[in-house]
Amino acid sequence: MLKSIKTSVLAAILISTAVVAHAQKKVNEGTITYGMTYELSADQQALASQLPAETKFKFSGNISKIEMEQQGATIVFLTDGVQKNGLVLVAIPMLQKQYAAKSTKEDAEAMSGKTPVLTDFKATGEKQKIGIYNAEKYTYKDDKGVALELWATNDIQLPVGITGEEFKDVKGTPVKFTRTQNGIKATVVMKDLVEEKVGPITLDVPAGYEAISLADLKAMGGQ
Repeated sequence: MLKSIKTSVLAAILISTAVVAHAQKKVNEGTITYGMTYELSADQQALASQLPAETKFKFSGNISKIEMEQQGATIVFLTDGVQKNGLVLVAIPMLQKQYAAKSTKEDAEAMSGKTPVLTDFKATGEKQKIGIYNAEKYTYKDDKGVALELWATNDIQLPVGITGEEFKDVKGTPVKFTRTQNGIKATVVMKDLVEEKVGPITLDVPAGYEAISLADLKAMGGQ
């Protein structure tokens, strides 16, 4: 009987340890898909058809990678979410040309605005399932004092550069939140996370690419 009790206790400890290990699972590399819905003012309604319903990117550590096709060119955006610098790669097979332009934190802020200062994060205790993740509701304030909310999970832990430096004070990974960029307010929800090998992803200019300035790239139609 005593042996049976000891075995049961050991099994319970092992199970609880496994649950904790799962809850604190760190994902340092993979692919994320976010769904997005927008709150547009009357003046912004014309933009509705141009705004994506979802965005998908690969990441390794703090660096994310988004790739798209546009007018016969392959465009890759690489961004360090902490340092805020990046690299834009443009390949034009028809012209047999490949260009690389580095961007600075100042360039990023000129395009997307400065990283918002968010404060007063408070866990509410309210729980909900967001996708496959167990999440808790948080309230917080933006730099204008506006009250906002987000949902964060402890099921996974992503690099700060991927979850967003503005959310670094949240004790969890945001899986549903609101973000305003270039005056457009969007609700963002994590739809899918695949842990997989995608690296190495670096901000080094690849062999075969001609390094040019970001201004020159924009002048070529790369804005």
